[in-house]
Amino acid sequence: MAFAPMGPEASFFDALDRHRASLLAMVKRGAGETPAGATRVASSSEVLTAIENIIQDIIKSLARNEVPAFTIDNRSSWENIMFDDSIGLRMIPQCATRKIRSDSPKSVKKFALILKVLSMIYKLIQSDTYATKRDIYYTDSQLFGNQAVVDSAIDDISCMLKVPRRSLHVLSTSKGLIAGNLRYMEEDGTRVQCTCSATATAVPTNIQGMQHLITDAKFLLIVEKDATFQRLLDDNFCSRMSPCIMVTGKGVPDLNTRLLVKKLWDTFHIPVFTLVDADPYGIEIMCIYKYGSMSMSFEAHNLTIPTIRWLGLLPSDIQRLNIPKDSLIPLTKHDQMKLDSILKRPYITYQPLWKKELEMMADSKMKAEIQALTLLSSDYLSRVYLPNKLRFGGWI
Repeated sequence: MAFAPMGPEASFFDALDRHRASLLAMVKRGAGETPAGATRVASSSEVLTAIENIIQDIIKSLARNEVPAFTIDNRSSWENIMFDDSIGLRMIPQCATRKIRSDSPKSVKKFALILKVLSMIYKLIQSDTYATKRDIYYTDSQLFGNQAVVDSAIDDISCMLKVPRRSLHVLSTSKGLIAGNLRYMEEDGTRVQCTCSATATAVPTNIQGMQHLITDAKFLLIVEKDATFQRLLDDNFCSRMSPCIMVTGKGVPDLNTRLLVKKLWDTFHIPVFTLVDADPYGIEIMCIYKYGSMSMSFEAHNLTIPTIRWLGLLPSDIQRLNIPKDSLIPLTKHDQMKLDSILKRPYITYQPLWKKELEMMADSKMKAEIQALTLLSSDYLSRVYLPNKLRFGGWI
């Protein structure tokens, strides 16, 4: 055993063990095999060759007196996205593309910025060094203007070359946290032991470099908000439910948090649950972990975990637990638009129980934060709600 169990008696985990057995049977059947055209971790020589080919195309265009342009898959239209229940949202084969031309006033700056970032990536790979997106921004902050410009250029390059960002030697600064029964070694040899204490461990910046992962966790709980995550640690939830792992992306998850959760699933195949607010934006965050996002659909196979289950807070829980109505919040116009958008997405057809919960929220025109449970008792979430959900299979 990797860790001495401190949590409940073995029978507590019966429902979780049955759920894991069904997940393992699904994995054994080969669900989620790599689709044709999926991004993969490419070798340095392959990426360098791909960049050289792009530059050669630009030179050939100039030699023929043609306008150089980058051709990139269009990731902003649902028409280019398909749903695969074993992968999530991904680009359709031969999808529509967009051109970033060097002679258009609207795109000439973007063309130049992509060319500059391409040259920096080429040097990073050649020298076998890594840089964060922030490092790239600060090489010429006046030229780039803001961080979002760099982020967009890197995503476009990753999509154009059809390789994941880590193959470009570009890292993201992590904002996520991890706690619980897990230990691993970082790429530089640093040994990390996560704990159930109030001090969580920062998600590493190089997930690919994590090695020798060890856990005997029964489940992984993704917590939407940092405040809820910290409250659960303060209430010793992680210790009392041990062995388990908890992760938070502090809202919309960054790439590293998504890669970490994916790595934990691929390595251990333990049940993964989400704890989000019963509102459209919490549900959107859960969908990003489970099915991915339109903007990163070209890399879905490396990021999504379709086996994730929704543990809470369910709209039906609000009624079932008689949460006081004065703690509920009316849906705003933006909330209603987001909810309508989610209900129209292709994966909702495959999740009838989710659809029922979303329709319940739409009918009530109300939403609730996880903190609403504190009106029942200050530690209701950690001592009653979550333990009962986990023990009796209260997920969908």
